[in-house]
Amino acid sequence: VQLVESGGGLVQPGGSLRLSCAASGFTFSSYYMSWVRQAPGKGLEWVSDINSGGGSTYYADSVKGRFTISRDNAKNTLYLQMSSLKPEDTALYYCAARKVGYRDYWGQGTQVTVSS
Repeated sequence: VQLVESGGGLVQPGGSLRLSCAASGFTFSSYYMSWVRQAPGKGLEWVSDINSGGGSTYYADSVKGRFTISRDNAKNTLYLQMSSLKPEDTALYYCAARKVGYRDYWGQGTQVTVSS
């Protein structure tokens, strides 16, 4: 099983980034997917969820209206479109796969740094 995040980088405040999470080794389309982040020196913060079919999405108040989660089950890939980025969005971003009765899977993370 693998979850591999990509798309992070350095961006100026107000900029945009699109994160991707490529999944393999499990039935991606049957898993609930999440983005979780960890800022330097802080704990894990939930960012967004999407259900297995992609029809329901949920966001933390801190990113609502700026971030959009989506998935392509045909490509086994999860996305996070991030816009109007703020310095406080700086963090290591992880994707996670969850399914009731099964263990969770996590990626290794991709770094997002928002700075001028």
